[in-house]
Amino acid sequence: MEPQADIALIGLAVMGQNLILNMNDHGFTVVAYNRTIAKVDEFLAHEAKGTKVIGAHSIEEMVSKLKKPRRVMMLVKAGKPVDEFIEQLIPHLEQGDIIIDGGNSLFEDTNRRVKYCESKGLLFIGTGVSGGEEGARHGPSIMPGGSPAAWPHVKNIFQGVSAKVENNVPCCDWVGEGGAGHYVKMVHNGIEYGDMQLIGEAYNILKNGLGLSAQEIHEVFAEWNKGELDSYLIEISRDIMAFKDTDGTPLVDKILDTAGQKGTGKWTVINSLDMGIPITLMAEAVYARCVSALKEERVKAARKLKGPRPALTSIAANPEKKKAFIADIMSALYASKIISYAQGYMLMRAAAAEYKWNLNLGGVALMWRGGCIIRSRFLGKIKEAYDTNPKLTNLLLDDYFRGEIKRSQKGWRNVVATAAKKGIPTPAFSTALAFFDQYRSAVLPANLLQAQRDYFGAHTYERVDKPRGEFFHTNWTGRGGTTASGTYNV
Repeated sequence: MEPQADIALIGLAVMGQNLILNMNDHGFTVVAYNRTIAKVDEFLAHEAKGTKVIGAHSIEEMVSKLKKPRRVMMLVKAGKPVDEFIEQLIPHLEQGDIIIDGGNSLFEDTNRRVKYCESKGLLFIGTGVSGGEEGARHGPSIMPGGSPAAWPHVKNIFQGVSAKVENNVPCCDWVGEGGAGHYVKMVHNGIEYGDMQLIGEAYNILKNGLGLSAQEIHEVFAEWNKGELDSYLIEISRDIMAFKDTDGTPLVDKILDTAGQKGTGKWTVINSLDMGIPITLMAEAVYARCVSALKEERVKAARKLKGPRPALTSIAANPEKKKAFIADIMSALYASKIISYAQGYMLMRAAAAEYKWNLNLGGVALMWRGGCIIRSRFLGKIKEAYDTNPKLTNLLLDDYFRGEIKRSQKGWRNVVATAAKKGIPTPAFSTALAFFDQYRSAVLPANLLQAQRDYFGAHTYERVDKPRGEFFHTNWTGRGGTTASGTYNV
């Protein structure tokens, strides 16, 4: 029998099943395979019943049903399972066939896998897929990178099933060679950590500062979602606030305040340290989850460590002041979000130079414009900024974003100051403001830091009255020598 399938997909968890059904809806014939064979039969008998989806009970059978060049996509757990499936696939594939990893793999692993598969005559794609269960079923954001020769063979499938924005433009395009696709997805997830932390801090001030009920916060988020904060995460936060448990009370109030994480935010922060790029807001978002996990310690500490009461009584009691402060919280959230994206784009710009990727930063914003978790109206403005100036060094220097920060700054500062005085933790709001103030400072106190380093370790320093790149050492105590230490700069 002549092979009839366009693509195979390994992994029938929620994402895999929904992506298969999405592909089927768009006219592509998919072979479904899972390590636990029973899952294949269950999927065909239930979710995929009445579709053109084909089942396979072995790797060999799956490959035999594919048109050439064969396209095999994996949606399995990152790490060892991906390598194991690659080894199982290689004996059954021929030169020019394509292996696709659609999981949340570390970009360095994808770099390695691209080289390995190409050494075997195969092509490899590592692609970020964002949007969760709903995105996979109805249109995710897809960020492919890897072997460039593979792109023409998957382009119509990926762009066909991806989310679409204005004028039916797909939220999917080729990102670059090696691990570029997974790198962009990693930064997406880091920004996602930041966005979620920022919304959480706004929620905390509204609830514990102003004393708003879940229903009242629902109404605030609903209003915010009509303006510049229009986004998927504000939208779902709005819905969460209105969701009732079986007893009619807000479910959100019954959820334990310890946040989990799967590692992609941590990867982003680690890579930023290697690059020397200060993604301070994402780092604080990761650490905030770590602090939340210390639940038992926090409960004990709360009994012994005293500070101001968080209630903003005088503001909450005055309707006009209350309304104005809620507007300030929105300004703080919006301005901090701009900082987070500016930092994420700083990191991608540095990575493009370091790994020699030709990243289209405006195109990345378009890929994130729909389908993914951080999708928002905001991203259209980022695309415009990079379309206007592809060499833009920082989003904060774009005219639009500079104006938005200027407009939001008074409220942002008021919220951070008020929260600090009342002991309401705002690590992400605060670090965003600190970065903004650092970035706009022509002079920072690092001159003293360099003097300290030279004093105790002879690490040398540069002088403001001499050319950059010329280093000096001072015998600060009269007891030291003239020998200077080597230096390391990220």
